[in-house]
Amino acid sequence: MGFEHFDVFVIGTGTAGKGVAKDCAKAGWKVAIADNREYGGTCPNRGCDPKKVLVGFTEIIDRATKMQGKGITKMPEINWSDLITFKETFVDAIPAATEKDLAALDIKMYHQSPKFLDENTLSVEGKTVTADKIVIATGQKAMPLKIPGEEYALLSEDFLDLKELPETMIFIGAGYIGMEFAHIATRFGVKVTMIDFAPGPLSNFDEDMVNYIQQVSEEDLGIDFIFNAEVNEIEKLQKNFRVKANQNGKEVSAKAEMVFNTAGRVPSIEDLDLEKGNIDFSKKGISVNEFLQNTTNKNVYACGDVSASSGLPLTPLSSQESKIVAANLLNKKEPKIADYPPQPTVVFTLPKLASVGLSEKEAKEQGYDYELEHKLVPEWFNAKHINEKIYAYKTLVDKKTGLVLGAHLVGPEASEIINMFVMAMCGKLDCETLKKMIFTYPSWASDIKGMV
Repeated sequence: MGFEHFDVFVIGTGTAGKGVAKDCAKAGWKVAIADNREYGGTCPNRGCDPKKVLVGFTEIIDRATKMQGKGITKMPEINWSDLITFKETFVDAIPAATEKDLAALDIKMYHQSPKFLDENTLSVEGKTVTADKIVIATGQKAMPLKIPGEEYALLSEDFLDLKELPETMIFIGAGYIGMEFAHIATRFGVKVTMIDFAPGPLSNFDEDMVNYIQQVSEEDLGIDFIFNAEVNEIEKLQKNFRVKANQNGKEVSAKAEMVFNTAGRVPSIEDLDLEKGNIDFSKKGISVNEFLQNTTNKNVYACGDVSASSGLPLTPLSSQESKIVAANLLNKKEPKIADYPPQPTVVFTLPKLASVGLSEKEAKEQGYDYELEHKLVPEWFNAKHINEKIYAYKTLVDKKTGLVLGAHLVGPEASEIINMFVMAMCGKLDCETLKKMIFTYPSWASDIKGMV
């Protein structure tokens, strides 16, 4: 059995992993990287990028639907197969392009998930390798359902590769992944049922804003929700699948041609044999200190979605954490602390749901004396000119400083407007300063002045 030694071995080729590998290679380190799937990670291959391509098309359908009788006389014809072919133009080249970039930096590439043999030794592709430093950037994967019939449940990545759509679907889990794909499917004519153990969808977001999304989902799209229901079995029938659940002590069920597991995501660490590497971890991921260094094995670092840091599992945070890890590997004299600015997050339903900063509960718990403003404003020009009935915001402003503590938005361009709040919060711009700014009008960004 051959041995090879590296300065750093990176596990995972997504945004975080390849960022660390490239920075270290450019600094002259001997670098290896491994992945048990196609190179490039979740976001560009089977996550946010291809999903957004599908969302972009449903925006056309949604806009045309709302403008019927107001200039639109005939709905555009839709073709799922053509859309999937278009989506492939964004993802097909990612793995090869990623490997080409890594090869250009003389980074050794492996195509298997390594296993720890001890604190600095890995087994990969039948070889034993050692490394001074090891970086875990394996991201997350779909959370197992652990119920009879689980093997019948497809995943979000399977949705992205469907050659044709069925008439009916069930999504187990009404979090952001389930809601986004449910909105896509229904706008292509699929009858959707969603089952969740929680009392409502999108439990991590502001309840008032979520209520608007649920209203659209039920009244406009016809999505059926079954809440407070713990799924306990997926049964294969002749044509369909039956999903059984316990709802307040009673058995409920739903049938559909396809079932998707969108119950959430968990750190992808089960194949690494972390115990042998003396690596502490939790349900949130690899335990790290303020330098993104493992708390028990100081030669191991973790970044991106797999890291149990205070950063959210979002691609921009993965990129930022990769820079911190690379800096700490390359410059031991001045370690860099992982410091997180306000972190915005978006649910790409239609309308979109966006949030940054504190919730009402968090603001109260932290003792702020704040001013709350919550309004539904379909009469504002930006909503009215596209006949959008759901456009709402909730802002929390510190009475003492006039600074924005949190912003929660629902609307067609919530994903863009939220960035204005991020800039205001990061730049510590008080509301008086924001109101004095001159924005282009009519533009969505200009609405921020009316929200604070």
